[in-house]
Amino acid sequence: MELKGLKAWIIYIALDFQYIWSKLRQDDAKYGHKMLDKYESLLRQHDLRPTRQRLLISEILFGCDRRHVTAEQLRSEVADRGGNMSLATIYNTLNQFSDVGLLREIKLEENVTYYDTNNDHHHHFYDPKQSKLIDIPSEQISLDKLPDVPDGQTIDRVDVIIRLS
Repeated sequence: MELKGLKAWIIYIALDFQYIWSKLRQDDAKYGHKMLDKYESLLRQHDLRPTRQRLLISEILFGCDRRHVTAEQLRSEVADRGGNMSLATIYNTLNQFSDVGLLREIKLEENVTYYDTNNDHHHHFYDPKQSKLIDIPSEQISLDKLPDVPDGQTIDRVDVIIRLS
């Protein structure tokens, strides 16, 4: 890539980040409190640097009720807010959030992964026709018997996913 083309690309990225940052600041003014400070604090509490991408993703994920989202759905929401993030950046951020306990990763099939903002112990219904996960409170599932655990292992938790048709 020529230097001229590289400069144009860098300017484009910088302008895109400026736009995202201004939208987040508008949300601050709109809601009358420091939304960015809230998400910046949340990220720092989990030893994550509060980059503009992480702040925008945090605001989208944690700025509303508990939810389930795929990386592709999140990318669409980022675009709806005027952001331009690669799917790789979104996956990396979701995986980092999962690694530090901000999200719970739910792998349904080989190519279907949801990220859950509800970290309380619970289970799910999965509706493949609507591509939707629905929370089931853990007390609504009763497990009477579990198999013997292999030697040297312990059960961390049991996740139940009930597939609907």
